[in-house]
Formats: sequence, structure tokens, C-alpha cells
Amino acid sequence: MRFGWALACALLLTSVTVSAEPALELRLLSEHAVDGMRGGNLSGLAQCGKELWTVSDRDDDQIYRLDTRNPTWQAETVHIDVPLVPDTGLPWGLRARTWAASFVRGGDLDFEGITCDSAGNRYIVSEGHAAVLQVPPTGPASWLKISPMLVREARASGMLLHFNALFEGLAINPAGDTLWLAAERERRGLLLIKRQQTVWDCDGSCVLLSEGGMEMQPAQFPHARARPRDFADLSLFDGKLFTLERNAFQICRRDAVTAKVERCWSFAAEALQENRRYSQPFGLAEALIIDVDGAWIGIDNNNGARADGEVRPIVWRFAAPEGGWSAKP
Repeated sequence: MRFGWALACALLLTSVTVSAEPALELRLLSEHAVDGMRGGNLSGLAQCGKELWTVSDRDDDQIYRLDTRNPTWQAETVHIDVPLVPDTGLPWGLRARTWAASFVRGGDLDFEGITCDSAGNRYIVSEGHAAVLQVPPTGPASWLKISPMLVREARASGMLLHFNALFEGLAINPAGDTLWLAAERERRGLLLIKRQQTVWDCDGSCVLLSEGGMEMQPAQFPHARARPRDFADLSLFDGKLFTLERNAFQICRRDAVTAKVERCWSFAAEALQENRRYSQPFGLAEALIIDVDGAWIGIDNNNGARADGEVRPIVWRFAAPEGGWSAKP
């Protein structure tokens, strides 16, 4: 009886999270609408040297370099020839639903994140196929050879079970030999693989974190309610992993090995000002870059207009918190 009572309490505590100590609010420095994305739906951001890059989850054959010289940014198309997608171990049912959805919305590959290593290689995660495409500075694109253990372990831990809830973001270390992946929701999680000669494989266990349950939307959200915990993107900075937690409207710093949360910062106060609100009942932030001076956060508005009528993708620039991203609570 005592065990059953304890288990019930544990499940209750993990089902809905309401933070006892609100995250500190980030300060917005600028806002940039993005022109020139054929499919709209900005779903990832990366910084390669001094250049910013983005992807759309509606475009399979191109990525975008961002011209940031003016307040309104221009997306410059870079064509990519994508080879045949390898079998990653996803079940036929999930792959079939992705294929069918592509005829309605576009984007069979469903690019959901982009990151860069110090050599300028860009890595793009395909949610539709749970695969990672490498696009070098010169030469053809190729899919990483990833061990099937990645998908197998993720699914065994309760992740990658639902359509449109697979890998949503990724980050790579500067050397280009360690890769983190974020499973989006129901259950959300963080996974780690390393390059071992020709194959990317688990270093022990692939799964750093697998987490279910619900989390309350911030109080500023109209008709706030509990929604599934989620991850929308990742960024690696100063040896720490930063997670973009869309429905909670926050960024969290985590240990890159254990995935343990160390500190979180909210962007709800700025994102949910009345003129910036969208009618959609969930968060729309899908892209994240952390650097020494601040954070870039990109909005995938699903082609919907916000309250002020803006229909283009948006990128926000937030200042780094006082004391920097490494500051302790």
C-alpha cells in the first residue's frame, strides 16, 4: 500500500509541472521579419562563422543563407541535391504518414533543425525520416551513417512513437564528432551519438533524457493551460546544452552529459505582448542560437498571421542575461 501511494504521488508530481521559482525574463533587443523563404515556416537557425543559416520544414531541396544587413532580413536560396534517404529503423506506418502529409503541406523530409561545426559543415535533421543530412562547404550532401540503435533506443524509451513528434532539433560540437538530438514531445528527450570511424553510434546509451508529462503555459498566454513538455531546438555554447522549450516559452541550460537542468530563462513577457500574439493555441518558437552576447530565436508561424498582421517568419534577438549564460541562480 505504501509503495502504491508513493508511486501515485510521483506520477502526480511528474504529470504537470508548475515552476515554484519563475525563470528570469530575457530582454528583447530587436525583431526581424524574414523575406524570401519559398515555403515560409522557418524551423531552424545556425551560425557558421559570421553567417546565419536557416531551413524551412516545407522545402526539401534548398536551405537559406540570411542577409542580415537590414532590419528586414533576406533569405538567399542555396540549392542542395539530397540523396536517397537511408532506412533509419522507423516503422513503416510513421514513414507512410510523413509521405502522405507531404502532398498536402510539402516537405517530405521535414527539415526541423540546422547546426554547424567549426569546419563549416552544416547538419540538418529530417524529422520525417529521423535522419541527419550533412552539407559541406563544397561538394555533395550526404546522409550520416547512423547506427539503428539510435532509433531503437529512443523508441524503447517512449520517444519517436507519434507522427510529427520525432527529432525537432540538433547541435554538434566544434570538432564535428559529437551530435545531440532532441525528440520533440510525448515523450520528449535528448540523445547523444558520436562519430566512430564511418558510423555514428551510441557512446554507451544513446538516451540522456526521456521525459513525459504536462507543463503549464506561461500566465501571459491567452487561456493558458497545461500542454505536453516539448523541445523545439538545441544550441551548444561554452560546453553547455541549451534547450528551446516552446510551450513553456523558455530556454534552459543543461549539462551536456547528463541533460540535467541548471537554469532557465523565460522569453514569455516579450513574445506574448498583445501585438506579437498568434491565434494558434501553442508556442511557435522553433529555432535557437546561443552566443556570448545573447540568443537568436526563430518563429515558425505555420503561415499564420499574428495580431499586428505580420505573416512572415520572425527572428528575435535577446540580450544575454546579466552575468552571462554561465551565471548561477
